[in-house]
Amino acid sequence: MSCFCYIVECADGTYYTGWTTDPQRRARQHNRGRGARYTSLRRPVKLVYIEPQPDRASAMRRELQLKKLTHAQKKSMIELSAGLAQAIDIL
Repeated sequence: MSCFCYIVECADGTYYTGWTTDPQRRARQHNRGRGARYTSLRRPVKLVYIEPQPDRASAMRRELQLKKLTHAQKKSMIELSAGLAQAIDIL
């Protein structure tokens, strides 16, 4: 089973970090108010970062690492990954 760590940006500009087997489905759950209590009060959310993990245990460990990052660190990581994705699209 593939697992992913993800970050969604909430309507108030804050970030929520989690893990899942299906990031798109999880983002829809957050937007329906069925995700986490934190995001249910800050909808709509936008999926801004996805990081594949080999298994559930790895995803859970990585989620904890991501949650310890500051807002600025998460923002930089998100911007860097978006820039890499654009560069790959150009190639």
